[in-house]
Amino acid sequence: MAMINESVGRNLPDYAAGAKNVQFSPYADNGGSVVAIAGPGYAIIASETRLSSGYSIYTRNQEKLFTLSDRTVLGCSGCWCDILTFTRILAARMQMYKHEHLKEMSTPAAAQMMSTMLYYKRFFPYYISNILAGLDENGEGCIFSYDPIGHCERNMYRAGGSSGALLQPLLDNQVGHKNQEGVPKEPLSKERALSIIKDVFISAAERDILTGDGITIKIITKDGIEDDYCSLRKD
Repeated sequence: MAMINESVGRNLPDYAAGAKNVQFSPYADNGGSVVAIAGPGYAIIASETRLSSGYSIYTRNQEKLFTLSDRTVLGCSGCWCDILTFTRILAARMQMYKHEHLKEMSTPAAAQMMSTMLYYKRFFPYYISNILAGLDENGEGCIFSYDPIGHCERNMYRAGGSSGALLQPLLDNQVGHKNQEGVPKEPLSKERALSIIKDVFISAAERDILTGDGITIKIITKDGIEDDYCSLRKD
């Protein structure tokens, strides 16, 4: 009888042989890094242009900075489909605010709205890292960073994305002057901040395969937003 049962089991189709555990993840990590520095009268935000997954590079020229107003820019990295969904909804809400109030939303107000939007999706969060840069009501630079479910923190400098853990200690040292003695803590000039951002991305491109190809930079001042670009290694 045992031999008959075994022969019958061998002839069963795959779906009748037993349940199978199939793994599926709705998320994908497409890499990317974002760095932002704020100072008196300016804010600079930059991201690299490589869009990849694992060892596969999808494109070497992908913009990851999204201009929300003439004083506010959002930098995103992580799951690209979530980035597109989130930024499209955010742009629509910014446009609705402009039509209703006949003015553009301020950077702190946009930061609070983003926090609410991310918290609303807390049970199925967007798999992205967000850094918002811009000028506040007084014309001073401000940076807002987030966790996946909307916790918001205002800073003067921040790094996020796949190279965030590598870049943040360097910013702590060069911008925040932490772990340094006898260094005067003076306001950082716009030119010095731009130089530091380029240097930290060059360093990250040497150590992170998801970071490379080029850097897109947006410099935010009271006169508007200025674009800049810098090449990185492409291997």
